[in-house]
Amino acid sequence: MRIGQQSGGHGFASGPSNPEDNDLGTDAGSEADPSRPTSAPRRALALFMAYVALTKPRVIELLLVTTIPAMLLADRGHVQPMLILTTLFGGMLAAASANSLNMVADADIDKIMARTAKRPLARGAMPVSHAFVFGVSLGVISFFWLWATTNLLSGILAVVTICFYIFVYTLVLKRRTSQNVVWGGAAGCMPVMIGWSAVTGTIGWQAVVMFLVIFLWTPPHTWALMLRYKEDYQAANVPMLPAVASERKVTKHIVLYAWATVAATLALTPGSGVIYAVIAVAAGVWFLTVAHRLYSGVRAGTPVKPMKLFILSNEYLALVFCGLAVDSVVGWDTLTQLLS
Repeated sequence: MRIGQQSGGHGFASGPSNPEDNDLGTDAGSEADPSRPTSAPRRALALFMAYVALTKPRVIELLLVTTIPAMLLADRGHVQPMLILTTLFGGMLAAASANSLNMVADADIDKIMARTAKRPLARGAMPVSHAFVFGVSLGVISFFWLWATTNLLSGILAVVTICFYIFVYTLVLKRRTSQNVVWGGAAGCMPVMIGWSAVTGTIGWQAVVMFLVIFLWTPPHTWALMLRYKEDYQAANVPMLPAVASERKVTKHIVLYAWATVAATLALTPGSGVIYAVIAVAAGVWFLTVAHRLYSGVRAGTPVKPMKLFILSNEYLALVFCGLAVDSVVGWDTLTQLLS
C-alpha cells in the first residue's frame, strides 16, 4: 500500500502541507535575508508571531467548535453572549498554555521531525525558559479569569486540562506507548466540560457524552495524520500507532473508533431535537463511508490518501457540533419530550 501525497491543514480549515505548523509565524525567527534590511520593528514582529505560533492557534479552533455548542445545549433555547465570550477567552488562554508547554516538553523531538522543524523552539525563535514562563503565565491567568467570570469549577477544570496534557500525555504517555493518543486525547475533550460547567456550575450527562464523542473521535482523526507522517515519528522514536503497527492494523482501528464515535453522537439525541438527530445520522454515514474506504484500500493494496480522512474528520466534528448548536438555539422539544 502506498500512502498518497496530499497536503492538508490542521484544524478546521485547510492550510499548509505541514498540518501542525501554523502559518502564523512560520518564518518568524528564521535567518534574515541578507538582501533585506533588518530593523527592530521587524524583529519584534517576528518574535511576536513566534509566540503566537507557540500557542498553536489552529488547534485552539477545536475549542470554539465544541465549547459554544456545549454552552448552548446546557442552556437550551437561550443565548448568553457575554458568558460565552468570557468562557471562550478563558478556555483559549488555557489551551494556549497547554500547547506552549507541550512545545517546551517536545522541543527535542520537534527538531528531529521534518513536520515540526519550523516550530518556534525547534528553530530557536526564543529561549525555552521564556516559552516555559509564557505557558505557565497563560495557565495562571486562565484559571483566575474563569474563576472571576464564570465559576470556580470551570477554572479548576482548565487547570486539570493543562496538567493532564503536559504531565500525563506529553511527559508520560507520548514516548512510552502506542496508545498515547487514545488516553492523551482526553485533554482535548475538556472544553465541553468547561463550557457546560460555566453555564450550570455542574457536569451533566450531556457533557459526559460530548466528552466521549471527542474522546472517541481523536484516535481516527490523529492516526490518519500520522499515517502520512509516520516516518517522522519513527525517526524521533515516538511510538505512535502508525509508526509501530501495520497500516492494515491502524486503518482497522480507525474504522472501529469511527463507529464508536458515531454511536456516541447518537447517544446525545435524547437530550436534543430533530435537527441534531438528522445531522448526526447523515454526517455519521459520511464519516463511516470514508473510514471504510480507507481500510478497504489498504486491504486491497491500492494507493490511498489518509489525509482525506484527516481533513474530513475535522469537517465531520464541526458539522455535528454546529448542528447541535443550531438545534439548541432553535429550542424545539427534545426527542425524549416528543416521545413522552
